[in-house]
Amino acid sequence: MKVLSLLLAFSFFFYCKRENTDKDQLKSDPRPAIVFLGNSLTAGRGVAEAEAMPALIQKKLDDAGLLYRSVNAGRSGDTTAGGLARLDWYLDDETRMKALVIELGANDAMRGQPVSEIEQNLQQIIQKVRRHDPQIKIFLCQMHTFPNMGREYARDFSRLFARVARKEKVILLPFPLTGVGGVASLNQEDGIHPNAEGMQIFAANIWKGLQGHL
Repeated sequence: MKVLSLLLAFSFFFYCKRENTDKDQLKSDPRPAIVFLGNSLTAGRGVAEAEAMPALIQKKLDDAGLLYRSVNAGRSGDTTAGGLARLDWYLDDETRMKALVIELGANDAMRGQPVSEIEQNLQQIIQKVRRHDPQIKIFLCQMHTFPNMGREYARDFSRLFARVARKEKVILLPFPLTGVGGVASLNQEDGIHPNAEGMQIFAANIWKGLQGHL
């Protein structure tokens, strides 16, 4: 129990340290932000920071001459409830959020969370952002899950994203792991997280849906 408490304390310390570092960087950068609120896929688990999707999107923004800052708000293991809980950190004048990309839900599904709860959390994220600033553009990534919870659950999970996008009038981005999921050469040993090459395709998929709206 003591060891577990120490591990949790260290995890919290490094989490806060990263958040404060991110905030310091945002203060010094006047560009409006595109915030990528996600889990380990967005965070770039297993690859270098410069190889993570938000960093690759930043390069595409720079190459296109678009003056936005790409903010990696991905956290490994995060769920829709977790994303909702930490959203306030990005809703302030220092962040200058102009667009939000939501890539959440996969970990909820792996834990067997009720589809209705996932849907409610996503709607609350969107509604909270709208209350803060109705001008922020919101994008929701279509996600799919493994059939470990049964075909019916996987079907209902996949359908909820289009439903939320329609109800909340946000832009639905196609499944971002198209061309990567299930391709061994593009993923790390766990078969779930893209490697550096897979990240390039992941970022290209996101960029394809984003670029026409910026």
